[in-house]
Amino acid sequence: MNTISENLVEEMKKAMRAKDTVALNALRALKTALTNASIAKGNLHAELDDNETIAVVRKQIKQRVDAAEQYRAANREDLSSKEEAEIKVLSAFLPAEMSEDEVKAVLEQVVAELGAAGKQDMGRVMKAMQERTDGRAPGKLLAQLVGARLA
Repeated sequence: MNTISENLVEEMKKAMRAKDTVALNALRALKTALTNASIAKGNLHAELDDNETIAVVRKQIKQRVDAAEQYRAANREDLSSKEEAEIKVLSAFLPAEMSEDEVKAVLEQVVAELGAAGKQDMGRVMKAMQERTDGRAPGKLLAQLVGARLA
């Protein structure tokens, strides 16, 4: 069992004891999503590695961000604030994000190692960047920086 899954169980217990329904709902949804990812990988007992687990957490957060935006557009601040509270709970399971300067430093190393010269190398550079940043940098930021660097 990886550390995120272990932390999830502990956080669920804390939320139950504190009768924190918002956190408990978010944690239960995350646990279900992790179980579904395990089943999709092979079977119920398939072990997810850290990168796969982080990807599931990011997906859950993105779903809540999208829902919060839609609720705001519909003038449903009560539901929007609930989604934002769940985002805070789920964000605790993500590793600390790299700063833009740290990402740029890694990008320079990757470009030098691969000898990337232009846009045609973007796929190779993006793949290497995703491996090196281990989910600690949003894909959108990576794509922006790689695109700007290779332009």
